[in-house]
Amino acid sequence: MTATVLLVDDHPIVRAGLRAVIESRGFEVVGEASTGEEALEAASALRPDVVLCDLRLGEGIDGVAVTAALRAGPDAPAVVILTTFDHDAQIVRAMEAGAAGYLLKEVDTDTIARAITDAAAGGLVLASGDDRLIEALRAPRAWLTAREHEVLALVDAGAANREIATRLFITEATVKTHVVHLLEKLGVSSRSAAAAEARRRGLL
Repeated sequence: MTATVLLVDDHPIVRAGLRAVIESRGFEVVGEASTGEEALEAASALRPDVVLCDLRLGEGIDGVAVTAALRAGPDAPAVVILTTFDHDAQIVRAMEAGAAGYLLKEVDTDTIARAITDAAAGGLVLASGDDRLIEALRAPRAWLTAREHEVLALVDAGAANREIATRLFITEATVKTHVVHLLEKLGVSSRSAAAAEARRRGLL
C-alpha cells in the first residue's frame, strides 16, 4: 500500500516542488500546510502515514514542536524533518521529540522516495554517514536550568562575565557560578569548549 504524505513548509514553491517529486514516485500527497498550527490540524483530519516538515516555519511553532505534538497523539504519523543545513542543532531536538529523521532540501528524488518508504515502515532516516548526529543522540543530555541556558547563549556569543551580568541583571559572582556549573554539566574545562559541546549536543 502506498504511503500517504502531508507536506509542511512555509514556502509555496518548495511545497509545489516536493509534491511534484513525491507524486512522480507514486506516493499520495493528501495535504499541505504552511504553518505548524495548520500542520497539526491537517494531520488530525487527514491521518497521513508520513509528515514531511520543514524545521523552521517562520511565525508560530517550529518543526520541533510540530514533531513533539504529532508523535504524542494516537496513531502518530512518522515525521521526517526537512532542513537546509545538516549542522542545525535543532535537528537533534527534533529527533529527541520523535522524528524518524531528516532530509536536506537539496537531496535527489531517490533519497526522498526511500526516506518516505523507510519512515512509513518505522525506520530511521539519516543523511548518509551522519555519525555526528548519532553520537549526539547517544550522548547523555546535560540538564540545564533556564538561567544556565541564557548564560550559555551569551558565552557562545563571546560575552565576558561583566557583560553577561549586565544583560541578565545579576552579579558577576553569580555569572561565574553559572559558568562553573555549565562546565561541570558539559564535562569540559573552558568556555569555548562549553559552547562547542553545547552545539554538539543540540543545546544551542
